[in-house]
Amino acid sequence: MSTIQVVCPHCLKVNRVPLKDHYTKAVCGHCKQSLLDNKPIEANAQTFDYILQKSDLPVVVDFWAPWCGPCRMMAPAFAEAAARLPLKVQFVKVNTEENPQLGARYGIRSIPTMILFKKGQEVDRVSGALSADQIVQWASR
Repeated sequence: MSTIQVVCPHCLKVNRVPLKDHYTKAVCGHCKQSLLDNKPIEANAQTFDYILQKSDLPVVVDFWAPWCGPCRMMAPAFAEAAARLPLKVQFVKVNTEENPQLGARYGIRSIPTMILFKKGQEVDRVSGALSADQIVQWASR
């Protein structure tokens, strides 16, 4: 049976999970919390590359800042999209105020900007606030 590596959104430990179309239960081997309780991971310069390298799932990164109104408006939609795609897509948030080097590395000129990574490589990006449905649709392509 094929497996995928998934970074736990709670403790950031890597888990090897059987590849399935649908999951009824998946628990982190380290912290014992549900991997189906998918929530955005707050990443910094140290954890960002680790997540991109270790996760076999596509990774959607929201580059945002606390002073940005559209970013704050989109935050609940981003969290809802994460909850709707457990073990399908990993969701990550990067605060560009606290991590300006990450924003600079990816040429972030406006926020919110979301970048979709597969196997650590950027495959798509979109700028501007989106609804949860729009995020799910974009991330699922």
